[in-house]
Amino acid sequence: MTDLTIAIETSRDYDETVALVREQLAEAGFGVLTEIDVRATLKAKLDVDVAPQVILGACRPQLAHAALQADPSIAAMLPCNVVVRTDGDHTVVEAFDPHAMLAMSDTVPPALRAVADDARTRLTGALEAVRLA
Repeated sequence: MTDLTIAIETSRDYDETVALVREQLAEAGFGVLTEIDVRATLKAKLDVDVAPQVILGACRPQLAHAALQADPSIAAMLPCNVVVRTDGDHTVVEAFDPHAMLAMSDTVPPALRAVADDARTRLTGALEAVRLA
């Protein structure tokens, strides 16, 4: 876990955590646009075995639209990636911190900062709900 992500750990098993993350993202207003099964992809492409891991591309259309209005180049950082992976005897859930995106620029329009604040609040709430469930 780095300062680029918002993260929680849980003792729940992987499949249960993935389902719970999807549920909590939906509660926070996010849909899942993309899903990458890292384990299956690496097995198919490289014939290597890795621990279960999925990358969910979460999007809240209202936030995406507002961000694109503020800075069309932000599209390169959309959607919000949320990762669920096993780590030993626990499961880790990490989301790319929208505030980390702001740190990549010297000038951040106020409208973009508001979008990042909203997205971060929603993602943090969703991950906390997974941790407490």
